[in-house]
Amino acid sequence: MKSLLLLVLISICWADHLSDNYTLDHDRVIHLQENGPRLLVEAEQAKVFSHRGGNVTLPCKFYRDPTAFGSGIHKIRIKWTKLTSDYLKEVDVFVSMGYHKKTYGGYQGRVFLKGGSDNDASLVITDLTLEDYGRYKCEVIEGLEDDTAVVALDLQGVVFPYFPRLGRYNLNFHEAQQACLDQDAVIASFDQLYDAWRGGLDWCNAGWLSDGSVQYPITKPREPCGGQNTVPGVRNYGFWDKDKSRYDVFCFTSNFNGRFYYLIHPTKLTYDEAVQACLNDGAQIAKVGQIFAAWKLLGYDRCDVGWLADGSVRYPISRPRRRCSPTEAAVRFVGFPDKKHKLYGVYCFRAYN
Repeated sequence: MKSLLLLVLISICWADHLSDNYTLDHDRVIHLQENGPRLLVEAEQAKVFSHRGGNVTLPCKFYRDPTAFGSGIHKIRIKWTKLTSDYLKEVDVFVSMGYHKKTYGGYQGRVFLKGGSDNDASLVITDLTLEDYGRYKCEVIEGLEDDTAVVALDLQGVVFPYFPRLGRYNLNFHEAQQACLDQDAVIASFDQLYDAWRGGLDWCNAGWLSDGSVQYPITKPREPCGGQNTVPGVRNYGFWDKDKSRYDVFCFTSNFNGRFYYLIHPTKLTYDEAVQACLNDGAQIAKVGQIFAAWKLLGYDRCDVGWLADGSVRYPISRPRRRCSPTEAAVRFVGFPDKKHKLYGVYCFRAYN
């Protein structure tokens, strides 16, 4: 009986010792199972954050079973692609195999491997653009073995609803994409709209998103916007014909490299005079995306209405006050007035070289 008790105590102590060692080893070493995969790819972070114009590193490391591959590190192929809303399609970004490296499309000259260690497949992207936002796949291939990891790149920025001079619900999907580009922005993703809704965005008009869906964010439920007794949320109209269906659009923009400002001018201006006044000041008339970025990211506040490039008249209020925007911080929209006869100030944008 005593010998049996001693055997049980030894077994428990040995199991505890193994458990402690496994915890310590697991923090430092990736263990590849004997009959499992011989190549493992991991991302240390599922999401990284940056902003337009910045640089970012998408983390990715791979772990190999040396008994299976030997020391031939030059045989490893590293491929980065960008995932799209259509899960059957991927956009090539970068491929590396030994000394051979290739970049694709708009990433040329802006991407390279970090190469911090022999097993580091992390990708560095410089001079980030609005289009760089999204999910990226790191794939490592050696012989018949391969594995992948996915990293999301998020950008600091602002989502804003947009419709043109023609009025609301006048854009098909392709026109919506171009409308955002014209305003120094891109069409927003669902995740970006969802984050904006969580930040307080409330808008009762449905707009296109980058995946081809039509949705709108409601923080204060009311009758014209889904019903008084509904819960707050992002309302989903579903997917519509990209050519024939017409809605507004939600755009996304981020930091800019330049100066946004209200032009001090002795007189109020027609639209054409406003365009020329900015040119005379060494700038261009500002775009809608730029006024939203200045308001949201820089705290720009001005209680003077002014022309913008699309022919709209707006003004940004960061500090709500009487006669400006008494109840909320917002970019106030005056409308699309007559370009030839209505007189206003103007907002200009001067890009830095």
